[in-house]
Amino acid sequence: MLWPLLTAALLVPASGAALDPVAAARQQFEQLDSYRVTLRSSAAQRPTQIIRYAYRKPGFVRMEFIAPHPGALLIYSPHSGQVRLWPFGQRAFAALTLAPDHPLIRGPYGRSVDRSDVGALLRNVQALQAGGDTELRGVETVGRWNARQVVVTGAPGKAVDGVHRFHLWLAEGSLFPVKVASFGLDDEALETVLMDDVEVDVPFAADFFQP
Repeated sequence: MLWPLLTAALLVPASGAALDPVAAARQQFEQLDSYRVTLRSSAAQRPTQIIRYAYRKPGFVRMEFIAPHPGALLIYSPHSGQVRLWPFGQRAFAALTLAPDHPLIRGPYGRSVDRSDVGALLRNVQALQAGGDTELRGVETVGRWNARQVVVTGAPGKAVDGVHRFHLWLAEGSLFPVKVASFGLDDEALETVLMDDVEVDVPFAADFFQP
């Protein structure tokens, strides 16, 4: 474990630090085949979203909406490059076929379905690290996890998908991000996401990601 070697508030320059928890977290992610979490996303001026989210490489996504659209189901296939959306549940007749960046299903700050996974998040964080700062903070309890807080701030005036600063809470051991908070250039809080019920390398059924 690297964490005992770190102080509670150690500043690490983004230029090639020997101890880079974001790079380590991405390396851990690259070794995974799949994962499943319950997302709880909160942002100003919109209701809290609760989604049962499943991912399998090379990019399959399944979202089962709990709130505010209970029963809605979304499945993305990297093979077709399309999203199938059942607004009233998979057993309902009505279904839509959409591009992953369709405005109806984009995230609150433009995040598309095909870039909604943890790997895409960590790539964005690493993009902010270039020329920015990475601050390692103390261990906190997030749900049932002990997690190290990492704050990544971009260079002055730099934002990635509208985000200038990320606060990540990486679970000790797995380094899976169990909480993420994002902030804009004006330091405005954009979104906070909690990831509960984390399961990795889930043996999904063969048809789990099929429309």
